[in-house]
Amino acid sequence: MMRDKKVIYNRIKSEGLLPLFYHDDTEVCIAVTNALFKADISIIEFTNRGKNAIKNLQAIIKERDSSMPELLIGVGTVINADEARLFIELGADFLVSPFFDETVNTAAVKAKIPYLPGCMTPREIYLAVAAGCTTIKLFPGNVLGPGFVEAIRPLFNDIDFIVTGGVETNQENITSWFKSGVSAVGLGSKLITKNILTNKDYNSLTERAISVKTVINQIRDINY
Repeated sequence: MMRDKKVIYNRIKSEGLLPLFYHDDTEVCIAVTNALFKADISIIEFTNRGKNAIKNLQAIIKERDSSMPELLIGVGTVINADEARLFIELGADFLVSPFFDETVNTAAVKAKIPYLPGCMTPREIYLAVAAGCTTIKLFPGNVLGPGFVEAIRPLFNDIDFIVTGGVETNQENITSWFKSGVSAVGLGSKLITKNILTNKDYNSLTERAISVKTVINQIRDINY
């Protein structure tokens, strides 16, 4: 199913939260996806970080198509053109990288899907923007910090930023990021914790996701 790029970009911005995860077990991946969807999350990132990434992405997409058709599924940690083309063929709605790669961008442009490259410096952001990227992943957030976002925000007024790495689930941390000027935050193991996965406590994951979304909505109501 071809998704409109504007719809995907707007979804990331409107949700304000992009959960990201990988697991070798297919059943766990499907359970995590369902738990997030129950929290009214309609966009996720499945990371290409393990031996079963292809198989599990296919299973997640199959589950999505049968019971969660409005869910958008991106693939993260895409680092070259071959991976980009493969995941596009499998049905990825958007691609995410830990850095900007021209060949991944070219593949995404050809497929008419969004590409969110990871950037760490003003020059990297500039090169990505010059190549047509309109949403940039600031990574790693724990190294950059909210102060970095505040400093570069005036240089890239028309660009949306999503930060990953260094984002916590508490209100103080999330507030600092949104106040600095990001449009969304990416949460991995801080949201989908090892304890949740080990104990298969997916109800807790749903509750945690709802809590984080509530915090984000409250912060946005302040309108920084």
